[in-house]
Amino acid sequence: MNINTTSDSATTVDADAIVIGIRENQPLDGSAAEVNRASGGFLQRMIELGEVPASELTCTRLLGVTGVRAPVIMVVGLGSAATNDGLAYRAAGAAAKALAVKQRRRVANFLDLPAPAAAICGFQTGALGQDLYRQQRKLFPFEELLVPQSASEHVRWGDIVGKAMNLTRRLINAPAAEIYPESFADEARRLAGERGLEFEEWDEHRLQQERCGALLAVAQGSVRPPRLVILRHRGADSRQPWLALVGKGVTFDSGGLSLKPSDSMFDMKCDMSGAATVLGAMSAIAQLKLPINVMGLCGLVENMVSGNSYKLGDVLVARNGKTIEVHNTDAEGRLVLADVLNVAVERGAARIVDLATLTGACMVALGRHVAGGFTNQEAWYQQVAHAADTMGEPLWQLPMFAEYAEHIKSPVADIKNMGDGRWGGAITAAKFLEEFVEGVPWVHIDIAGPAFADKPSPWIDAGASGCFVRTLVRLCQ
Repeated sequence: MNINTTSDSATTVDADAIVIGIRENQPLDGSAAEVNRASGGFLQRMIELGEVPASELTCTRLLGVTGVRAPVIMVVGLGSAATNDGLAYRAAGAAAKALAVKQRRRVANFLDLPAPAAAICGFQTGALGQDLYRQQRKLFPFEELLVPQSASEHVRWGDIVGKAMNLTRRLINAPAAEIYPESFADEARRLAGERGLEFEEWDEHRLQQERCGALLAVAQGSVRPPRLVILRHRGADSRQPWLALVGKGVTFDSGGLSLKPSDSMFDMKCDMSGAATVLGAMSAIAQLKLPINVMGLCGLVENMVSGNSYKLGDVLVARNGKTIEVHNTDAEGRLVLADVLNVAVERGAARIVDLATLTGACMVALGRHVAGGFTNQEAWYQQVAHAADTMGEPLWQLPMFAEYAEHIKSPVADIKNMGDGRWGGAITAAKFLEEFVEGVPWVHIDIAGPAFADKPSPWIDAGASGCFVRTLVRLCQ
């Protein structure tokens, strides 16, 4: 989808459809008021008759309205809540998704919201579905999106970040037969060349040399060899600190010998969402030329079952020398991240954010739409949380009390990869990761809930959401 500006108004613009917004219990203003005047009060009459509701994210299609050049008007209800980036993103996504059910050459956005960049992201993601392999698509991205000239300074950000989110979504939605450690690394190499990112790849031999014993143990049951991808954006002076973005990239998770049931395994192609989020964010950061030094690290493995699978009771030696007793081979993401976090620390990260579809326990605690946040330094967490809140991406902090560390102590090794019983599973997983950051300010975001949806929402198709790409870019800014 190409994004361009227009000096025309909502009533005169040459487009297949225009999008306007209305508020609950508020008079029409901006482009909606202009459409109402041009149509002789038609829009207001339809609202008063209850034919065009203003409830949040409700979309109503009006056809052939007198006085408006575009043949289709999509009216989006904005509800009564204060407008922020989250609402702008969702409202634009809802309009795009409703319009994308058929092919349209040009759509014009006249939502008149004070967050035009977020709205452009919403148009990009709302119009693109998960139907990558259907002969007959269900959603059709527009060829062109027009926005008012007044939003011109926001076009570049919205366009770049929206496309980065769709890159993340495409990687997650692709099946594990297509996206596996080697092919993900190939995608990262290609992207690095296009975006001017430094690229480094560790194959299984380099990983062995680097003593990545925890990551290698998870990978050893698969015929697909593991990879570690390291991307660097040098946007600031070399003396400036480095931010590390770390992503879990389990390209398929069978659970290993602790085998998942089929219903729980079906969507485990999405278990590399953390790595895909990091790659999408690094793409946007490089294109926006943000003045910050950022490294993105993606630990890539398949967790499969074979005669060579790692086993319950095995004792692994992680890259930092800690020994880990394996209590569950389906608690594999933390083993992968353990070694990757250590690499980030060794490479000089002054701050770290890791993202992972890490635990079902986080979804039990917070549901499917909210990510869990964990930290070893409150000031750093508040910066990350502020970025997430600004972007309208729900993030809720869970405690990291020292007592939780008692639950991952092992009688035969330094630590074990599971807590005691069912309780506090998302927290004990985070306490495990904390063992590998060496006191560097660190935030762990468990995106198990919002990264992948079984059902569509009003503003985006089912499947991958691309969540937290916008947050990471905002954080870097």
